[in-house]
Parts: sequence; structure tokens; C-alpha cells
Amino acid sequence: MSKNVLIISSSPRKGGNSDVLCDQFAKGAEGSGNTVEKICLRDKKIDYCNGCSVCIKGKPCPQKDDAAEIVQKIIDSDVIVMATPVYFYTMSAQMKTLIDRTCARYMEIENKEFYFIMTASDPNKSALKRTLESLRGFTSCLSNVEERGVVYGTGLTEIGDVQNSPVLEQAYEMGKKI
Repeated sequence: MSKNVLIISSSPRKGGNSDVLCDQFAKGAEGSGNTVEKICLRDKKIDYCNGCSVCIKGKPCPQKDDAAEIVQKIIDSDVIVMATPVYFYTMSAQMKTLIDRTCARYMEIENKEFYFIMTASDPNKSALKRTLESLRGFTSCLSNVEERGVVYGTGLTEIGDVQNSPVLEQAYEMGKKI
């Protein structure tokens, strides 16, 4: 059965290692007959949540930026891939800002499969633990979601380092299994 897959790349670098892994995941998912859309947060305008509490009162977020469109795509998708480079042992600011902006509609994000892609200079997989726990913190607020896979891109510092890494094939295969 074909699924709608939304890949959210939070790499600020076009062609960065996590961004390349998103493309590999997409190739695998498309090859299995799924519909795939990739959103690059670096190309979007997403303002910080300003704590106005309008959404808590049941009204839409009053901010006029790209967040509402992205959140709607999250709600409409079957599979969500969240990809982030790891800076100072946590997710990128771009990803965290988007997560915060789901507040107005997070209860509508339900019945989803999630995949996480993380890249870091640190060669140790354990260095990505905090980042993974932060992403899981977000999904633990959602209803009936399932984590289906994690790609750990470690030891990747410079743009292009991922090209010589077995994690490239892992991302492709994970996408293919959707």
C-alpha cells in the first residue's frame, strides 16, 4: 500500500550530510511506490513561537509564515522523516523551531510512522543520544505514533563525508522498506 512520506530536512547546508541522507531515504521510498515530498527548512520562513497562547484557546496561530503549511503537511502524511545535523549534542535550531510551532495543532498529528536521521562529527553513536531523546520527546506528545527507524550518521564533519559512509545505503534501504 502506497504511503504519503514527508521528509523534513533541517540542514542549513544545501547538500549537507543529513540532507544527502534525506535524498537517499526518498529514493528508497519512491522506489517502493510511495509518494514522497521533501521540505528543506532552510528554504522556509518559520518564526519562533512567541508564547501568545492564542492556540491554547483553540484559535489558529496568528503568525504569518510557512509553519502552518508545513504542519498541515505533517498532519496529512502517513510517514514523517525528521532529519537534523547535530550541533552541541542536540538538534538544529531549525528543527526545534518547527517542533515548537506544531503546538497549535499537535493533537492532530496522530497515527503516524516516524523515522529519524541524525548526522554528527562525533564518531560515537552514543553522542547522538540527547538528540534522539529530544526528537522522541516531541513524538511522545503525539497520539498513536510509532518510531520505525533511526539513521545514525556519525563521524561526518565536512560536506560530502557521507558519500563514503555505509549509512548512505542504510538510509536508502530504510526508505525502501516503507
